[in-house]
Amino acid sequence: MKLKNLVVLLAVIMIVAMMVIPMPTFMLDILLILNLSISILILLIAMNTKESLDFSIFPSLLLLTTLFRLALNVSSTRSILSKAKAGNVIETFGNFVIAGNAVVGFIVFLILVIIQFLVITKGAERVAEVAARFTLDAMPGKQMSIDADLNAGMISDKDARGRRQKIEREADFYGSMDGASKFVKGDAIAGIIILIINVIGGFIIGMTMHGMDFSQALSTFTLLSVGDGLVSQIPALLISTATGIIVTRAASDGSLGDDLTKQIFAYPVLLYIVAAVIALLGVVTPIGIILTWGIAGLIAFGGFTMQRSRIKSEEAEENLQSEQELEEVRKPENVFNLLREDPIEFEFGIGLIKLADATQGGDLLDRVVAIRRQIAMELGLVVPVIRIRDNIQLRPNEYSIKIKGNEVANGEILLDHFLMLNPGAEEHGIEGIETTEPTFGLPALWVNEEMKDHAEMFGYTVVDPSSVISTHLSETIKKYAHEILGREETKQLIDHVKEGYPSLVEELVGQTLSVGEIQKVLQKLLKEHVSIRSLSTIFEALADNAVYTKNPDILTEYVRQGLSRQLTSQHTQNGVIHALRVGAGIEKKLAESIQRTEQGDILALDPESNQRMLQSFTESIQQSSQLEIRPIILTSAGIRMFVRQVTEIAFGDIPILSYNELEPNVEVQSVGVVNL
Repeated sequence: MKLKNLVVLLAVIMIVAMMVIPMPTFMLDILLILNLSISILILLIAMNTKESLDFSIFPSLLLLTTLFRLALNVSSTRSILSKAKAGNVIETFGNFVIAGNAVVGFIVFLILVIIQFLVITKGAERVAEVAARFTLDAMPGKQMSIDADLNAGMISDKDARGRRQKIEREADFYGSMDGASKFVKGDAIAGIIILIINVIGGFIIGMTMHGMDFSQALSTFTLLSVGDGLVSQIPALLISTATGIIVTRAASDGSLGDDLTKQIFAYPVLLYIVAAVIALLGVVTPIGIILTWGIAGLIAFGGFTMQRSRIKSEEAEENLQSEQELEEVRKPENVFNLLREDPIEFEFGIGLIKLADATQGGDLLDRVVAIRRQIAMELGLVVPVIRIRDNIQLRPNEYSIKIKGNEVANGEILLDHFLMLNPGAEEHGIEGIETTEPTFGLPALWVNEEMKDHAEMFGYTVVDPSSVISTHLSETIKKYAHEILGREETKQLIDHVKEGYPSLVEELVGQTLSVGEIQKVLQKLLKEHVSIRSLSTIFEALADNAVYTKNPDILTEYVRQGLSRQLTSQHTQNGVIHALRVGAGIEKKLAESIQRTEQGDILALDPESNQRMLQSFTESIQQSSQLEIRPIILTSAGIRMFVRQVTEIAFGDIPILSYNELEPNVEVQSVGVVNL
């Protein structure tokens, strides 16, 4: 057995022996001072612990100190009743409290006992009981939280094991405190009973056995009983206070003193209010201004000192943070942060900050959220977070839209004005600043509020600056959606489909096609403004045809045919599709110009034929425009993608469909035939 364990065992045995073996008064004085010292030490430890488990030995220590205190009570009572003496410590405490008046001293002592028993001891007992109950009730939820974090990979097995052990220790601790608090309550009751026995028994013994008269016996034994009670109850009061602190202690990062100064004095301005109330109390009451104003001045000075200290602390923290950020920037590995690029950026001049500031009534941020939802619904593309920031290098009213760090669109708007599309607005006397609508390049006017109402009366389209920006941003994202969709975004879409169609995804991804090959097909669809929202249909078509070819161009054609119902619905107007048919001459020329290579089919069309084809398409499209019809270009399935290659640069916005991509029940009205 280790020496320290042997010392503890001997100490407990000696405590029990004290209840039976008489002790000399000098030894009693030593043990009483030791008891007081231990109580003070326990109180200080309780105040400086951060968590209750930091003082987990407290329940056992509470039992031992209670037993030690009761043993001292028994020894001191034996000495008082048998010798009418109890040592210097007890007599000193008795004289200090009684101070020549036994009645007043006895009443003061009773008040002290009542405070300990009814306030601190009862309160600590109740808090310990409630804490034990709530700790046990919370155990299943805490265990489930640990299991969830472990399954999610947020913590390791070692961390989970440590957290479970902590929960078990907390339950054991608060359960022990619930029982140990009963010792404190019993100790307080025993102290009151022992006091009554000492006074009554001592009074009788003093008159019968020690030959004292009535007044001498009453004075002597009251003094010794009160002194003995104080020597016992003051340590008991300290232990009871420590018990209350332990069971009411919430987990924190500091001691009780740190928490008190941080939380109670966290609002220095409130001290000024307290100082003003105290100062006013001295004016309107007979207390006087000398006392109240002095205390108010001290409180106000304390508030000023804490406020100044807090400001200095915040400045020091900001400086330290700035130094840490600068140090982080200086690290060689942080150079890679400069290589990061945002998928989509929206920059604006300082004059347009109002549109992005919600406190000034700006709704641009809300509109951006709506744009992301709209594109997800229309194209099936999850748009990444759009970085919005001001740029002093831009003109005050200018804005810029960037895709992966490169500017793809810009514009300029006038705040406090409205954009009105201008097909002959001068005929109705509408005046404004001539401009070009940034999204579609149409002629427009910037008009003021008065002219806005005037224009709306004549049926003109008038939009506010936020709508101009949001429309431009939305159309730009749709135009460059194929560039925004990368492998990472494709993987996220695949994972989303896997939740509902696990077998389909397992068959397609990895075994048949890679993520990159699927990405290429989706990009080609988005480039022609075909929605990829129906990913399950797209994946079904890929799974059916990828066993024959891995060529993304051909796979895209198969997917488009699988989306025939969607494409037909997308381009149908009032149940009819208006189409420019590609003539047999162009189809034959394109078919003859296709060359087979190892990388796939390529179009080797001579420049002269290419120019003649573009001229024919231009003339036919212009004729359709005169009829106010926006047609599609309709061709055979085998050469659709090559017709797209020829017309992409000049007519990238005009849909090109094959006959296989239309539902058989749709009505197709021919508005012309394109021939060489």
